[in-house]
Amino acid sequence: MVSQTVASSLLVVLGAAGVRAQQRQTLWGQCGGTGWSGPTLCVDGAWCNPQNQWYHQCIPGSGPTTAQPQVPTTTARPTTTLVTSTTSSSAGPVVTTPPVTPTPGTCPNTPSGLGSPVANQLNDPFTFHNGNKVTSKADWACRQKEISELLQRYELGTLPPKPSSMTASFSGSTLSISVSEGGKSISFTVSINNRPSGAGPHPAIINFGTLGASLPVPAGVATINFNNDDIAQQQGGSSRGRGKFYDLYGSSHSAGALTAWAWGVSRIVDALELTQAQTGIDPTRLGVTGCSRNGKGAIVAGALEPRIALTLPQESGAGGSGCWRIATWQKSNGQNVQDSTQIVQENVWFSPNFNSYVNNVNQLPFDHHLLAGLIAPRALYVMENVDMEWLGKISTYGCMGIARKQWQALGALDNFGYSQVGGNSHCSFPTSQQGSELNAFIDKFLLRKSGGNTNIFRSTQTHSSFNLNNWSPWAVPTLN
Repeated sequence: MVSQTVASSLLVVLGAAGVRAQQRQTLWGQCGGTGWSGPTLCVDGAWCNPQNQWYHQCIPGSGPTTAQPQVPTTTARPTTTLVTSTTSSSAGPVVTTPPVTPTPGTCPNTPSGLGSPVANQLNDPFTFHNGNKVTSKADWACRQKEISELLQRYELGTLPPKPSSMTASFSGSTLSISVSEGGKSISFTVSINNRPSGAGPHPAIINFGTLGASLPVPAGVATINFNNDDIAQQQGGSSRGRGKFYDLYGSSHSAGALTAWAWGVSRIVDALELTQAQTGIDPTRLGVTGCSRNGKGAIVAGALEPRIALTLPQESGAGGSGCWRIATWQKSNGQNVQDSTQIVQENVWFSPNFNSYVNNVNQLPFDHHLLAGLIAPRALYVMENVDMEWLGKISTYGCMGIARKQWQALGALDNFGYSQVGGNSHCSFPTSQQGSELNAFIDKFLLRKSGGNTNIFRSTQTHSSFNLNNWSPWAVPTLN
């Protein structure tokens, strides 16, 4: 017969085991990583694989028979707490999103020239082009200004400032925009659909072209359809300098199509500021999205237009969320991935200036982890397809995993998401990314509702050949 003391102990043990059983994570769910407080055990038939320091994931199988190497971690540092305030309203809790980084004061001049080549790793976000270190958020604002200047100089082409004259009007669902500069004028329109009932103001997502229409936008958020091809064509090399942007600034302007589209997004935001009473759209709660080539446009627009609250590039791959250096490394290892030498032959997305550097991307003073970093600490949710090797599935995973460190330095990891899944055709949205990921980002940063996890970094494939820390050996500071 079991004594009362032993029986009580057994009940405690069995009770704890029952709690643990109830807390097992589902297949493909997160089961660990820096800051993770959820379940660390997986359902039967799966094991918890430490993909990286931030994300451990339940994958099929029983796990390795030998000890796994420990995932590298960074030295513990004090974290910056982002203070949010909540108020009650008929629409539910409202979350005040973190402010953007301060406006830079006196920034160092950007030296001319490319600087020292960077090979087999990515450029340090926290070191200025002149070698000085970034030690504060004010420094970070200056570093972002410098990165933008370098990207425009060597890859994207120059982004013109706001035109000297602009008008906007709204009728039905059509927002009409007219701009003038240097004695030339152009006009274009966008359509605003699915406007929520009531006076608003309401959030909206600017959608590039027809690709990206698969993104399931929830109720309460309007969609703005932007015909980016009207602003700058992308029908191969022969379309260089064609479109309304070039009608205004000249066919020989240095801007590639991606920069011209970002300029168009800025004019849409200007127009929404002028017509808020008529459209009912809140210009401080705007997202931007697109898929594939238009996903490249979305991430560049989010990087160059600071009024975008949420950037949602889908399957943007090379020239978007992928890094040139990592794609080159993939190509050298026999993988069928788009790289810089091919992409400039396919289309006119980049400035002609970029052609001089595509055969040696190691000489560039940036890569696309720094393009993404122009968005930090604003919200970015990157969606990629693990089945599409051409998109650079390792390149985007590594590039965005390293880009994430910029949000880490700013204490804003809740504003960054990367999700790479498979089983869906190109530019069709997988349901596994919707409820707990896409909707969580839209709720928090556009609808301003509390709740939902937006600290996401995951892939349904283990990229064992790529080590994030080996490609980013520089220290991550805490910026205050």
